[in-house]
Amino acid sequence: MIKKIQLYSVVLLLIGCAKETAIPVIANFDFEVAKDDYSVPVKILINNTTEGGEMYEWYFEGGEPSTSNSSNPGVITYIKKGKYTIQLTATNLDGSSDTKSVEFKVDEPIHIDFEMTNIENSFSPAAYTFNNMTTGANEFYWTFEGGEPKTSTQKDPGKVQFKTPGEHKIILKADSDRESYKLEKIITVSPYLDIDFNYTVAHNDDDYQVPVHVSIEKTAVSATSYQWDFTGATPPVSDQENPEDIVYTVPGKYVISVKASNGKETKTVTKEIEVFKNTNLRTFSDVKLGINTAHLNHAIGSFFSITDRRVYASNEINDTTAATIDLVYYGFSNSFITNRFTSPDHLSETTFPDIKNAKKTKFINSQESCNCNASLTAIQFDTMTDDTLLQNLIWNETPEGLEEFDNSIVPRIVLFQTQEGKKGAVKIKKYVDEGQKSYILVDIKVQKEAK
Repeated sequence: MIKKIQLYSVVLLLIGCAKETAIPVIANFDFEVAKDDYSVPVKILINNTTEGGEMYEWYFEGGEPSTSNSSNPGVITYIKKGKYTIQLTATNLDGSSDTKSVEFKVDEPIHIDFEMTNIENSFSPAAYTFNNMTTGANEFYWTFEGGEPKTSTQKDPGKVQFKTPGEHKIILKADSDRESYKLEKIITVSPYLDIDFNYTVAHNDDDYQVPVHVSIEKTAVSATSYQWDFTGATPPVSDQENPEDIVYTVPGKYVISVKASNGKETKTVTKEIEVFKNTNLRTFSDVKLGINTAHLNHAIGSFFSITDRRVYASNEINDTTAATIDLVYYGFSNSFITNRFTSPDHLSETTFPDIKNAKKTKFINSQESCNCNASLTAIQFDTMTDDTLLQNLIWNETPEGLEEFDNSIVPRIVLFQTQEGKKGAVKIKKYVDEGQKSYILVDIKVQKEAK
């Protein structure tokens, strides 16, 4: 009986001890970063996984809010970069307590950018420096397409040279511990220096007889400055890109020279120009003038302009071209029995329509029948190298192009004097029978300026 009482006492003692044992607390939590973005502002969501806890004290260093007593405090926001501690102390009514701390890093956001500065100019070889304005990154990887050097890991890589003309990619990759960004820009290297030029003379100087007015048209690549040398001309030098009105007044051969530079290269190009003595005589060779039907069919024109240096057909006569016509040939048919040159303002006795604002030209169509003081032979025409003979022609009440001639005399010389007083001669070399497209073939010599 004594043994049973003792056993019962032991059981009661054990049961009493079990009720008085405190439940242990095991503090634990984890968190999620919104969008997995650790750059400010950072938002984290706390997930409390504590065992045995009933009361909680949270401390969020640098966070908003900075403390909480909730089991699950929700979202905590960090607006400044840095390393922070998240601390949880969990307790229960039994007096058990446990603490857990986790260190949390908030990054500065990466803002990637850089500036490119050209040293001197962009002509090859071009050098650039790079100013890295990136924030929030601690590692940098540069790539310079076509550059020397080709790559760099320096924050500011210093001077990089590009020799090949064209576009080159500049790539900057900026990394933090958890993020990586890339920025690409383009630089353009200008081509190597190349220089050439053409010169043109004024319309009235296309025979290169002095005075000759010259204009320059350069064809340069990557040039920034020009030094022109016009020996023997006025002006003798120029620094213009495309000089105009360069005048040569003395016959001879001259050199036009240009030295072009872009600050890195210099090249020189020279060309020769020859100008001649002024004969005051302009010559037109193998000019075709159509008969009446050729003109009307627009096959071969009958109107000649000394200023424009060309023959016009009827469909080309307008208010502008009409004022330039000096000579009008009228051939009645391909038999060439009836021919004459007539003044542009006197077309009423031809089949041609009248010309508005027409010029007046005097003609001596038939020297053999006009009893004129003015005369010129075919040999004199052929050997004429200046306007001396034309100057000496005297117009004394000469007929104004009303007389006619046939094709019995070849060559035939027809004399004329323009409204401006320029004297000249037409040499009819050939009568060409091609039916309705028949024409005469002529040479013309005329003063460039009236004297």
